[in-house]
Amino acid sequence: MSQQIILIANVENLGVEGQTVSVADGYARNFLFPRGLAVPATPAMLKRVEAQRKKRDALAAAALAAAQETAAQLTKQAFDIVAKVGAEDKLYGAITAQDIAAALQKEGIAVDRKQIHLEHPIRTAGVFDVDVKLHPEVATKVKIHIVGGESEPLPAPAAEEAPKKTKKK
Repeated sequence: MSQQIILIANVENLGVEGQTVSVADGYARNFLFPRGLAVPATPAMLKRVEAQRKKRDALAAAALAAAQETAAQLTKQAFDIVAKVGAEDKLYGAITAQDIAAALQKEGIAVDRKQIHLEHPIRTAGVFDVDVKLHPEVATKVKIHIVGGESEPLPAPAAEEAPKKTKKK
């Protein structure tokens, strides 16, 4: 015997979320239903799954539109990051994705550091194009200017005095 079910999650070798499939009664009763992977295909459940799909599609479309808007803002301008610079335009530290996200945040553009893709941290001053993946379908490049500020050399280490011996009593 077989029965019609609606998948609530992607099931390998069976189907994707929201799909209606026919499976053996035992497979549905003993595996899919207890794990919350499927529900029986009743008219009420079909309506419910369709409403959830529409809601999920609307949210996905809104997320895509927001990502495209953010990408347009990112490509319009360049962003400056001030860092300590030493000889030959080398930074005393490194500029990471977190620093870039903070610079974008100062300009009012919310980008998570995990969306910024750097092969390695930036260690020199200059102009860099940084990849930003805002959405699976939206990726852009951001122009970052690393400029020197407070270009003070590191203080020279002071001559250390020899440790004084103390007598124990």
